[in-house]
Amino acid sequence: MNGSFPPRSALRDFLSSESAGGMLLIFAAILAMIVANSSLAPAYHHMIHAVTGPVLTAKLGPMTVHLWINDGLMAIFFLLVGLEIKREFVDGRLASWDRRRLPFLAAAAGMAIPAALYLIFAGTTPGLTQGWAIPAATDIAFAMGVLALLGRRAPTSLKLFLVTVAIVDDMGAVAIIALFYTAKINLLALAAAAAVLGAMFAMARLGLKSLPLYLLAFALLWYAMLLSGVHATIAGVLAAMAIPFERTPGSPDSQSSPLHRLEHGLHPWVAFAIVPLFGFANAGVDVSGLTAEQLVAPLPLGIAAGLFLGKQIGIFGSVWLAVKLGIAGKLRGATWLQIYGVAMLCGIGFTMSLFIGGLAFPGDPLLVEEAKIGILMGSLAAALIGFAILRFAPLHPEHDAVERETDAEIAADGDVEDTSEDISDDQEPITA
Repeated sequence: MNGSFPPRSALRDFLSSESAGGMLLIFAAILAMIVANSSLAPAYHHMIHAVTGPVLTAKLGPMTVHLWINDGLMAIFFLLVGLEIKREFVDGRLASWDRRRLPFLAAAAGMAIPAALYLIFAGTTPGLTQGWAIPAATDIAFAMGVLALLGRRAPTSLKLFLVTVAIVDDMGAVAIIALFYTAKINLLALAAAAAVLGAMFAMARLGLKSLPLYLLAFALLWYAMLLSGVHATIAGVLAAMAIPFERTPGSPDSQSSPLHRLEHGLHPWVAFAIVPLFGFANAGVDVSGLTAEQLVAPLPLGIAAGLFLGKQIGIFGSVWLAVKLGIAGKLRGATWLQIYGVAMLCGIGFTMSLFIGGLAFPGDPLLVEEAKIGILMGSLAAALIGFAILRFAPLHPEHDAVERETDAEIAADGDVEDTSEDISDDQEPITA
């Protein structure tokens, strides 16, 4: 991670690597389902739950492959999420309130309505209320993988909108995990974590830019958080906030910026290894004996309804209202039908939903499996129908011109100033 990287658009790299990583994640999820429903299922489950490390905490017990992936490697995933959030708020597409308005509204509605639908379908069943956050998350990698299959038919403005909504969505998911899925607090360990984090901010304040030093502190912070009762992956986001960052407005990333170097170094590992590995380890559900009654049980039905119905209602509805009320402009080069299609794709919860599902029902493997079924049903329906809408939706009359303009902006500046039309323009009716 100390090496250099070419001075090209980080945004272009991000979109291409997220798309390719998403396609790999799709493959990993399909492979897990095939293996879990074949003669290899016993070996698959034995491998995932094999003990591979010492007893790091009395709460977790011996570290299995599954725990190392979910509590260890996913902390690196959250570190990258934190780096991307920090970059976007300081020097990216969320750097001003004008540019935050639409993705904030869309992400907020896209989390609240799925949670409400879940509670309507499953909240009245004893023991299921804590799963309300499972359908609130969007899987950016999976959704970008689906968009990649569409090639140039998917307007860049939709890709950028999806990325910004997912980043805000990730912020909400991190806050939910920290506030609602935290076990009994170990105050001594939490104090140690605070001390390590304070030391990291002090290092940044002193101008230290050594990435190995920050990564060592991140490892200590992760272990202290693991002992504290707050989920260990939160250490990734907290550590990211302390990594020094050099602003580079309107130009490629700085090779002397620790945040840029770490983000460039981590992204391929997260996109092509950690997230697909998480998908493979968590998506393996035995569906061979499923009955219709099990598919429409409150838990899977609530999750599927939240992802498939809640996301499209919340995100498309909020965008439509924002445009009609003059709060924001319509996405450039995209028709309303295409915007509806990408709102549908936001119903792919997968990675974050699987992660939250494991936290919501930690002591009940049967409920975790039911949650996985609901996640797979809702995500698959959202992916297939969202893809079909975008594949067959007529293109915007100015599609080619807007794409050429956006490509030039990305190549020149590493970012685009705005992906929406001027809100003073007359808005077109809601048609394809």
